[in-house]
Amino acid sequence: MTASALAQFGTKHVARGIGRLASEVIESGSGSYVTMMGGRRFLDFTCGIGVANLGHCHPAVTKAAQLQAGKLVHGQINIAFQKPYLDLVQHLLPLMPHKSLDTFFFWNSGAEAVEAAVKLARHATKKQNIIVMQGSYHGRTFGTMAMTRSKTIYGENYAPLMPGVFSVPFPYCAQCSVAAHSDVEYGFENCCMDPVLQLELLLKRETAPSDTAAIFIEPVLGEGGYVPPPPGYLAKVREICDKNDILLVADEVQTGFGRTGRMFAVEHWGVRPDILVMAKGIANGFPLSGIVSRKALMDKQKPGSMGGTYAGNAVSCAAGVAVAKAFQEERILENVAARGKELMDVLRCVENNFNTAKVVYDVRGLGLMLALECRPGHGYASKIQAKCMAKDMLVLTTSIYDTIRFIPPLNITKEDMAKGCQIVKEAIEEVAAGEDTAETGTKGQALE
Repeated sequence: MTASALAQFGTKHVARGIGRLASEVIESGSGSYVTMMGGRRFLDFTCGIGVANLGHCHPAVTKAAQLQAGKLVHGQINIAFQKPYLDLVQHLLPLMPHKSLDTFFFWNSGAEAVEAAVKLARHATKKQNIIVMQGSYHGRTFGTMAMTRSKTIYGENYAPLMPGVFSVPFPYCAQCSVAAHSDVEYGFENCCMDPVLQLELLLKRETAPSDTAAIFIEPVLGEGGYVPPPPGYLAKVREICDKNDILLVADEVQTGFGRTGRMFAVEHWGVRPDILVMAKGIANGFPLSGIVSRKALMDKQKPGSMGGTYAGNAVSCAAGVAVAKAFQEERILENVAARGKELMDVLRCVENNFNTAKVVYDVRGLGLMLALECRPGHGYASKIQAKCMAKDMLVLTTSIYDTIRFIPPLNITKEDMAKGCQIVKEAIEEVAAGEDTAETGTKGQALE
């Protein structure tokens, strides 16, 4: 079957509810590139939406999975311990952002891990309510749909959803009405901290601390626009949690495993979560997720209350061990710092250039989790995305605001980063120059 015929087959037989950037058929991936069935090769600045953090088919991860597949594929966790699961725990313990995070439960997907955190928080506190951030993304399952507040598409026409979920503003300084009307008195470096006030008011008006089990927060908003919080914000949320006996849950599904330049994003602010949620980059493409908390909290759950047929799959755990080793042996975080600066420098350049500044509203991010928000009303992000695709580079848009997110592999080479930067710069320049102004791209949000 030809690539075109196979794509048509997919359109006919694959669920329409799946959003898709392109109608191409991926045949293979290697490092920072994916190759389509038709032979077209793309520089991949999406990484499967932040999953293949070490690039496609990383040799050590691939080898570890191959070897494990010949030993044991499925060692069901309710039957007995299996070695790759325990090996992964041993390798993750030294990487945790706080020594209190010492007890693990592995599952399959990010949404499942978030729900595991909800179960733990509600059971351990004997309280029901959950607070989430406006703009957050936690998943598409029934529980996580209720918690996701980045776009209405994820929960539209699926009500009634899980009750007991409340939301407050995240400190999105580029879209803050207080900062916009403050005559530059307030901004990212000098946040008005109105979101902290709104959180305190929520606990007085809508969900009493005695009814509130946990606050769930992405340390950097993901699908909501790749928005880092201003200095001091997370520390204040931690204080509110401590004062009111509320658990702080860090959803590091997208920010974890080096994406922001630290192993976990909370390390940037030195804030201790009570529960940490991880997935995506943990196994570089093999289905695996997990939560980690302190043993005293996790031991409150009775045996049998947690589990899952495929939870902590042996092959996925073996891949996870290889990922953890690669971070140490290949000095991944050093590369993130160097390549992230190179990409950020280019984004700042177009932000400040007279010819392209009219396109750019904001540039932000940490490490290799970077975003360029465009000025509203023109569809600039989708046009830039389409230009990049025409130049054989994959990027994604995101957020209800007109934003492009950049998610290259954490081990991308200096040469491939330079190539990507040049493509991005040219795409922005061409859109700013007004070429093909009717071009709208695909609005390729990949809906996550």
